[in-house]
Amino acid sequence: MLKRRGRRRLVGAIALVLVAVIVLPMVFDTEPKGSAPPLSVRIPGEDDSGFTPKVTPKSPALPEQKAAEKAVVKAVEKAPEAVPEKAAPRIEISVAKGSAKPAAKSVVEQKPAEVAIAVEQFMVPAGAYVDPSGVVEKLKEAKIPHYTEPIATKQGTVTRVRAGPFASRDAAEKALQQLKGLGLKPGNVATRS
Repeated sequence: MLKRRGRRRLVGAIALVLVAVIVLPMVFDTEPKGSAPPLSVRIPGEDDSGFTPKVTPKSPALPEQKAAEKAVVKAVEKAPEAVPEKAAPRIEISVAKGSAKPAAKSVVEQKPAEVAIAVEQFMVPAGAYVDPSGVVEKLKEAKIPHYTEPIATKQGTVTRVRAGPFASRDAAEKALQQLKGLGLKPGNVATRS
């Protein structure tokens, strides 16, 4: 009887040692098997020349935007020449087309100083319609610049009509008054994003 108990204890002890030797390393393993090599991400600095941003195609500019571009270029030409040159300076001016796409950037190279200016654009929401043709015709007759955006809703697709883009808040405010004069119920002037 004592021999049996001794054997059972010996077999149990051996089993516990084997479990400890096999299972514990798997439990405490910090690196999973089959994991991918570590990913290295490098974010280029402002002065790195290896980074070239994507450029969207140029779109035709509205007369107000062309005037704003010319004013910016003249201001840069009048800038003092005392600024030391590093690289070719750039002026970025937002130029938008009458669509819902983000504004394209055109780059004008200047030598005196490095200046980055984004021209802020304004728009006036004219409403969302299932059939915007009547509103669009009114805007065309009044010669108010506008664009449309299709929007999916639970009831179906509607078309958002917006007046603009305008280069100044004053021009957008005038358009707001014109829209009210046309019998529309426009929203407040907002910046175009």
